[in-house]
Order: sequence, then C-alpha cells, then structure tokens
Amino acid sequence: MKIKCSNLMAMNTFSKLMLSDEEQVLVNNTALILTKRKIMDQVNLFMGIIHEHQQVVIDTEKSWLPATVVQSTAKIARGENYRELPYVLLDYPRCFDAVNIFAVRTLFWWGNFFSITLHVSGIYKERFQQKIVENIRSVEEELFVCIHENQWQHHFEADNYIQVNTLTQQDLQEIILKKDFVKLAVKFPLVPWVALPGLLDRSFLEIIKLLKD
Repeated sequence: MKIKCSNLMAMNTFSKLMLSDEEQVLVNNTALILTKRKIMDQVNLFMGIIHEHQQVVIDTEKSWLPATVVQSTAKIARGENYRELPYVLLDYPRCFDAVNIFAVRTLFWWGNFFSITLHVSGIYKERFQQKIVENIRSVEEELFVCIHENQWQHHFEADNYIQVNTLTQQDLQEIILKKDFVKLAVKFPLVPWVALPGLLDRSFLEIIKLLKD
C-alpha cells in the first residue's frame, strides 16, 4: 500500500509537534499552573503594598518634585511574555508622553529578579541630569546605567546596562548628558523573598533623593 505524499507531509508535521517525556509529565500537572497563578496574584498584591510605601516617599518629597510627578497615579500591569517569561510591573510615579518621561518602574520578572528603574527624558532629563551626575554614587545598592539606544529594554545584559562603579565620572557624565534619556536601575534576586520589601523601599527612596538639590 502506497502512502500519499500529502499524508507523509502531515506525518512529518505531527512528528515535530510531539511532546518530550518531560513535557508530557508537565502537561498533566495542573498544580504547576495553579501554583504559578497563585504566585502571580501574590506578586500583584505585593506591588500594591510597595506602591503605598512609595506614595509616602513622594508625599514627603513633594515640595521639590514637579507637580506632574506628585499628581501622577500608579499603574500595575502583568504579562506573560517579556523575553518569553511572565512579569508584573508597577509604574509610580508615572509621567509619559512622546518625549517627556519621568517614571520609576518596579519590575518582577519570573525566574530573574526584582528591579527598580528611574527613567527620565525630555524636560525631566533637562531638569535633573546634573543632579544625577553629582549624586549618582550616593546610592548604596549596586547601581546600573543604561547604555542601550532602545529605552524600553529591561534586562541586565552587557549591551543594555553597565555597573556604575566600573565607570569613571567622566564616562558617566558622557552617558548621562549625551543620551536622549537616562535610565538608572538596581536589581535584587528573588530570594530570600522576605528581604525584598525593605530592599525595594530603600532603593526607591535613594533613587528619588539622588534627584534632590
């Protein structure tokens, strides 16, 4: 009996879609997905609490911050596919338009890290860039500065972020003053989880205060 060519093509296609032994075990594991959903829900609630702490800082420092920053509202969002992995982000403060950005983004990236990133461009960069240059080494945590041309990347690979303490003051000044935007970030491992609230609170305060006269 001869097998038609179309049937052979279909068999070849299906063979590429077969699951490995490990994948077949996972596809039957409902606990895996239910646990993942619970974790993401917990991170979402965690971000809500972090925002409350951040709001206290902004309220305390509102006398010298731009009114648009003080009056901004928080946004918490979650997704499944930043570089193929789930994430939850908190943007607060949050001022975005086509060219003028002032934002602090707290990011949970599954399997990788928590991070806090200061992102300024346009009128906000013009206002704060000199203070950033002067105060950048005041942050106690290991601080990174973005060197990428794309301001919407969040990973910490060598083409995106470089450690501040590996650069001379002149190098830092060139990066900060010449680029259209400035992004400064700190990151923390996901464990121990119990340490994260304190680390994130302290880093947020330090990032805001490095802009202060």
